[in-house]
Amino acid sequence: MMRAQKVEAIGEIKERFEQMSSAVFVDFSGMSVEQVGKLRDQFRAKGVLYKVVKNTLVKKALGEGMAPGLSEALRGMTGVAWSFEEPSAAARVVKDFRKENEKLKIKAGLLDGTVLDSKAVENQLALLPSKDEARAMLLATFMAPAQQMVMLLNAPAQNFVGVLAAKQRQAEGG
Repeated sequence: MMRAQKVEAIGEIKERFEQMSSAVFVDFSGMSVEQVGKLRDQFRAKGVLYKVVKNTLVKKALGEGMAPGLSEALRGMTGVAWSFEEPSAAARVVKDFRKENEKLKIKAGLLDGTVLDSKAVENQLALLPSKDEARAMLLATFMAPAQQMVMLLNAPAQNFVGVLAAKQRQAEGG
């Protein structure tokens, strides 16, 4: 790789790390070309950018701002999956893909400048709700007090109707 190409590649990698919401570093050694292609397709379907990168280029792109503990993950064959919209997207794809192909190894994850180990990526990051799920949970939280208020306002009327119905049954039976 010529110097100009390296500088351009470092710039692209740096830009991706600046724009991402999370990244997952994987080791794909031992996987066939077909398996890697299937993994790339799954990433693409979820809006995740996946690229095999040279570790030295990633280290140079992150430079002084590299999170502590990330340098251990940047050894051997490394693929980086960047999530831009949903932080959990890449981790979910990797977790689902590992169910059918255990050759794919999670090296580390990066979320808001914090390095996550492989277990944290699989058991925490992958379980974060998607944007739509989070919006639904937030909406439910906002609506709960209003629903309770409506129930409280309706309760006296329901109780009154219940008393009248009981009185009517009592009058008809007695």
